[in-house]
Amino acid sequence: MEYGSIEREIHIDAPPEVVFEVVSRPEHISQWWSDGADVEATPGAVGELVWGDRADVLPITVVDAEPPRRFSFRWCYPDGEADASAVSLLITFELAPSGAGTRLRLTETGFREMGWEAAKLAEHYRDHVAGWDVFVPRLGEYAARLVSAP
Repeated sequence: MEYGSIEREIHIDAPPEVVFEVVSRPEHISQWWSDGADVEATPGAVGELVWGDRADVLPITVVDAEPPRRFSFRWCYPDGEADASAVSLLITFELAPSGAGTRLRLTETGFREMGWEAAKLAEHYRDHVAGWDVFVPRLGEYAARLVSAP
């Protein structure tokens, strides 16, 4: 297996402006992915994703924020600290209008560059694949509910 990148693409029944908010704003991120989030959609901004009662806190660094087309950030820093010089994984959400909705393409890259030994690389890659298989559909359902709610 290559372990180079993970890619997911879905159609979401919500406009790109709404989907951009869902992938980039803390109050929305915590509804479909993490238990909490603190980040500003500004390139260079450092924030965090939180799971559990702060049992797992991961720093993130915003790379691109181009509403309503693109949002990307780095995460999974080896020492647990946001560090621009450190290797990390890159998540990119690309949004394009599609009919009355949005085509969302998620790409996560950088697995091979992390320097993990083969078994650890395979484990992390599988964990992230399984995670996105759950969270990308959840993202789509959440965004669609936002625009269909009275």
